[in-house]
Parts: sequence; structure tokens; C-alpha cells
Amino acid sequence: VTREQMAAILYRYAELKGYDMSARADLSGYKDADKISSWAKDAMSWAVGNYLISGKGGKTLDPTGTATRAEVAQIVMWFCGNVL
Repeated sequence: VTREQMAAILYRYAELKGYDMSARADLSGYKDADKISSWAKDAMSWAVGNYLISGKGGKTLDPTGTATRAEVAQIVMWFCGNVL
């Protein structure tokens, strides 16, 4: 699962459950913001805005990179704490 797929899964789940979807982040400061798939842009903005996904070194998001087990655990933990 990629980082943008993880964001999209949680974004759609939160939307389905009626959670607050207002948090958004400006992704233009990330060097690889243009690499985010069109279907994942809103989800990534929301995930970064909710501190679920953070940038990696060099101001990159690595949206198409595989989410490691540790990253998935951290994202889910932050989702439970910040969104639920």
C-alpha cells in the first residue's frame, strides 16, 4: 500500500462515517507534490492537515512510496487520536 493509498482509504472512511473533513494542508511546499495522483490530492491534503502523514527528508511526501509497517502503525495511531 502506498502512502497516498493509505491517505485515500482513511479519507474515504472518515467521510463515510461523517467525521470532520475540514482540515487541509497546502502541499505546494513539498518538492514532490506534483507526484500525487489526481484521485489522491484531496486525501493527501486532508491527511497532512490532520498530521496523519508527514513529510520525509528534503521536504518530500513520497506519495507513491510504499508505506512501511511502522508508517502504517503511526498513521493509524494518529488517525485514532486526531480524527476519531
